[in-house]
Amino acid sequence: MLLDLTDVLFQDGKVLERSLSLEMDRFSIRTGSFPLTVRTPLQLTVVNAGEKVLDMEGHVELTAVIPCARCLSPVEVDFALDIQRRVDMKMTPQEREEALEETNFIEDGALVPETLVRNELLVQWPVRVLCREDCKGICSQCGANLNEGPCGCQEPDPDPRMAAIRDIFSKFKEV
Repeated sequence: MLLDLTDVLFQDGKVLERSLSLEMDRFSIRTGSFPLTVRTPLQLTVVNAGEKVLDMEGHVELTAVIPCARCLSPVEVDFALDIQRRVDMKMTPQEREEALEETNFIEDGALVPETLVRNELLVQWPVRVLCREDCKGICSQCGANLNEGPCGCQEPDPDPRMAAIRDIFSKFKEV
């Protein structure tokens, strides 16, 4: 869905307020594709600040399902995105690139809300998600979730070459 900005562009001080429903049901990045279980409509306000400069403010709330970094259990992560952008529509795409302005959400005088939200979500995306702080992860031998209890696998015998290092750590272990 595109939001036409031509009405706002040619009248200084013009305000455009919209509630836009998002069509994106997944958030895809290099590390995977994550379902979005909750998507509130994007509340967007666009103001012509004069001389074809647009001030954009918006708010949207999303919930993404991301696997735990240790046990791979699904974790729902809430995002409240507050968007504030200023776009100079007089600039050419090359000038925007040279100025390091991220305006890929504008196409031929229209706003692409999904791209705008995707950019903001990308900035706030967590590096690592845990289902809980003391997550035990999965067994390296059988793959069982250790949060649900012991798996019954035998602990591998420690490497004898590491005995000297283990002794050092055991001497300096805090109680």
